[in-house]
Amino acid sequence: MPRPVWSGAISFGLVTIPIKVLSATEDRSISFRQIHLEDGGRIRYRKICELEDKQVGDHEIIKGYELDRDTLVPVTDEELARMPLPTAKAIEIAAFVPASSIDPIHIGDSYYLSAEGVAAKPYKLLRQALERSSKVAVAKFAWHGRERLGLLRVKGDVIVLHAMRWPDEIRSPEELAPPPVELGDAEIDEALELMDAMTEEHMPDLTDQYRKALEDVIEAKAHGEQLPKAEREEQPAGQVVDLMAALNESVAKAREARGEDATVHDMPKKKATKKTPAKKQTTKKAAAKKTTGRKRAG
Repeated sequence: MPRPVWSGAISFGLVTIPIKVLSATEDRSISFRQIHLEDGGRIRYRKICELEDKQVGDHEIIKGYELDRDTLVPVTDEELARMPLPTAKAIEIAAFVPASSIDPIHIGDSYYLSAEGVAAKPYKLLRQALERSSKVAVAKFAWHGRERLGLLRVKGDVIVLHAMRWPDEIRSPEELAPPPVELGDAEIDEALELMDAMTEEHMPDLTDQYRKALEDVIEAKAHGEQLPKAEREEQPAGQVVDLMAALNESVAKAREARGEDATVHDMPKKKATKKTPAKKQTTKKAAAKKTTGRKRAG
C-alpha cells in the first residue's frame, strides 16, 4: 500500500469529504548514479553559498524569487503556508463536464483518493453521482507551492484525481504541422486496412523492452560476461520508403501475427460512370418532341 502524499478534503458544494491522496502510478525505470570514470568513485553535489564560498545545510536554505540578476526576494515555507488560499487543504470542485470535453493533453499525474470512517458515505455519494451522470469533475487544489487544476473521475470503486495543466501551459501545435502534401484514396484505404488488422478489443499487454535489454546489459557487466548484441539493425533515420509498399507489408505482418491470412489484396477500383450533361439531354428531348409533332401533323 503506497503512503499518502497529501491529505485534505473534497469540497462539493456544502459537502466536505476528508480524503487522502495516494499516487496511482510508480516509476519502474532504471536509474543510474554518476561515477568517476578513472576510479569508480561516486560524484556528489554540494550546496555552496556564492557569497561566503562555503557549503551550507538544508536548514539554512529558503526559496528566493529572482526579480533581476542582482535582486532576490526571499520567501519562507511558513509564508507560503499562510497564504489566504481556499484550496490550500481542499480539492474544490468548480464544475461538472462531459468526459469527452477534456483534451487528454491537459492530463498529468494520476492519484487515488481514499476515505475512511465518517467520510465513507459522502465519498460513495460523489462516486456514484459521477458514475451515473457519466461526467467528470473539474477542480482546483494547492500543492507543492502552486494552485493546480484537477480532474476527478471514477475507476471501479475509487475516485481518481488527475493533475491537469492550465490552458496557458499548453503550447500551440500550429507551427509543428507538416507542409501540405498530396495523398491518394488508395493510401488512406490501405492505412485503414492496417488499422483494422491491428485493432484489439482491449488495451494490449505490452512490455518495456528497453528496460529488459538494459537489465540484461547490467547483469552481463556485473558478471563480466559479453554484452548481448542487437537482434536486428535499425532502419536509418530519414530513409525514403515506398509508402504503399510499406503499408502492404505492414498489413501482411499484422494479419500474420493474429493468425490470419497474410495475403494483401488490392483494393477494388471504383468504376467511373459517365454522365451526360444536362443541357444535351434537354436538347435531345426537345428535338424528339419536335419530330413527334411533325409526324402527327403529317
